Amino acid sequence: MDLADTSNKSNILKQLERDGVKNVLFTDCLKQRDASIKKIVPVVIDLIENSPRFHREENRSYCLMVIGVPNVGKSSLINALRRTNLKKGRASRVGGEPGITKAVLTQIQVCERPVIHLLDTPGVLSPKIENVETGMKLALCGTILDHLVGEDIIADYLLFSLNRLQRFGYVERYGLDTPSDDIQDVLKCIAVKLGKTQRVKAITGVGDITVRMPNYTAAAYDFIRAFRKGELGKVLLD
Repeated sequence: MDLADTSNKSNILKQLERDGVKNVLFTDCLKQRDASIKKIVPVVIDLIENSPRFHREENRSYCLMVIGVPNVGKSSLINALRRTNLKKGRASRVGGEPGITKAVLTQIQVCERPVIHLLDTPGVLSPKIENVETGMKLALCGTILDHLVGEDIIADYLLFSLNRLQRFGYVERYGLDTPSDDIQDVLKCIAVKLGKTQRVKAITGVGDITVRMPNYTAAAYDFIRAFRKGELGKVLLD
């Protein structure tokens, strides 16, 4: 939850409860010390010990699999558990794009008492996204590779979302005069402010000339990355 607006925790919990989800913990895996990270192992042990163990009652070591959508922070969670419980550095690669973890890795120990190993896994998505709105939210959060949707389209949805939620931090960040709902104008301002330009050949009546134009793709990339890093404020899209 390092980038999410947690002011609606109670509503989130109510919705998850309606969906049948229990044992919810809000964590920030980027913090060196997060109280909720310390709660994970006791909760997991309680769930295991109060579930059918079949023929494994004598086995006091556990191996668990971490699953979730791409780029949600599975590897970051594993590293945070190692840091908290073992005082060890990270063992699983992390990154700001989906697909960093490409296969089920070897067992990674995250606790000594009891011995707990976790398996990091590639992200999984439903083969069918229920609607365009859900798809755009997933794309904006980086669970789908940007080029599959288009940086300009993702940036347009980001601008729409920020304006709808009245999060106008982008205005000051990029030197706009006022909030805008025109993505082309916003990207032009971003490109000019950051010096993101490109040479474009123009065909005229007197011959071909080369002119410098704003690089809208580079501007969209910066806009999206700023959002994903939390530099445009904490936002809850749902």
